Amino acid sequence: MTAVIPGVEQSRLLRVATAGSVDDGKSTLIGRLLYDAKAVLADQLTAVQDASRRRGYPDADLALLVDGLRAEREQGITIDVAYRYFATAHRSFVLADTPGHVQYTRNMVTGASTADVAVVLVDARAGLIEQSRRHATIAALLGVGHLVLAVNKMDLVGWSEDVFDTILADFAALADRRGVRSWSAVPISALLGDNVVDRSANTGWYAGPPLLELLETLPVPGTDDPALGWRFPVQLVVRPRTAAYPDYRGYSGRVAAGTVRVGDAVTVLPAGASTTVVGIDTYDGPLDEAAAGRSVVLRLADDLDISRGDLLTGAGRPPAVTREITATVCWLATEPLAAGSRWRLRQATRDVRAVVTEVTSVLDVTTGESRPAGTLALNDIGTVTLRTAEPLVVDPYAASRRTGGLLLVDELTGASAGAGMVTEQRCPPGTD
Repeated sequence: MTAVIPGVEQSRLLRVATAGSVDDGKSTLIGRLLYDAKAVLADQLTAVQDASRRRGYPDADLALLVDGLRAEREQGITIDVAYRYFATAHRSFVLADTPGHVQYTRNMVTGASTADVAVVLVDARAGLIEQSRRHATIAALLGVGHLVLAVNKMDLVGWSEDVFDTILADFAALADRRGVRSWSAVPISALLGDNVVDRSANTGWYAGPPLLELLETLPVPGTDDPALGWRFPVQLVVRPRTAAYPDYRGYSGRVAAGTVRVGDAVTVLPAGASTTVVGIDTYDGPLDEAAAGRSVVLRLADDLDISRGDLLTGAGRPPAVTREITATVCWLATEPLAAGSRWRLRQATRDVRAVVTEVTSVLDVTTGESRPAGTLALNDIGTVTLRTAEPLVVDPYAASRRTGGLLLVDELTGASAGAGMVTEQRCPPGTD
């Protein structure tokens, strides 16, 4: 999911995914964040109070602000990715609350795939457990720019600085092994509200900001390699054919990386034709430039054979044009993924047929180690080689999420079966 809030500058928008084991307090944390930040409507709070009374709680269970599915409320767990939107005076947020159960790893991948920041919750009484390590590994694998370790339930360990420091040391070692780009930590009590929105008097030894202030002031982590230049996957060819615009031809889509400007040289891939940007149009009028995340219509100097699925790119490191890729795939389907299986592969705006030529290995997300494997089962993350019927224009996922990510889709049902991240591209002999 890529959410864009009308009227909000994308530089001020922060996408946050929360993750943690069952009962670590993810939903309670988001509920507390929304409530203390005055982002809960009166009718929403009334509904939560009524639901809490039916469950026998003396006070409003703020977790119910997030756990909207009936099955979740009955079980007291999160089984789907719940998205919430709110804004403060400093920033707007998209919050994704992901499940804690190991069998819902695929949902964690969904929530973290577009996140700028991941908040990993840990129960102060238990420290880092298998699911904590799993979630930190997935966040690092998906290229999340910053991790926040929220050590929850500090009230149940007497607000102990020693407990907090021990968990920090364990997480520091984990972050180093997993290649986490940057991280910070906050001691909190989501239930009581300590260090969530307001600074807690119970943690005088903690010199950092409360969680909301940290998120408000955190620079939006960059996920694209600036050496790429700009990328623009073509979504639609715009030909109004009206009296006012008899010769208009534009190419609509969303800028996937970098900043495109009027006057920029353009290469059209996979064909390789060249031209120049002569206009950038939007519903609100023309622009001189458009940055990543902005939906626009580009007008070019020449009438070229361009269609949906083509990629426009400017100066910078060019993407690969290839029919064979190696990808890290999170498998989402119940039937195992094996060599020889055929799929629809969706990458940016391109949709092609693909066959799995090899399943190489599966990742142990707890240890971070890979082992040889011939298939991927539900929730497995592993290395797969794919060959496509038509050329793809791709970047490594580490350089660009938008042009390095892909989906494998069942050809018959249209269901998403796997989410992948390109790690290697190569052109086999005879495919140039």
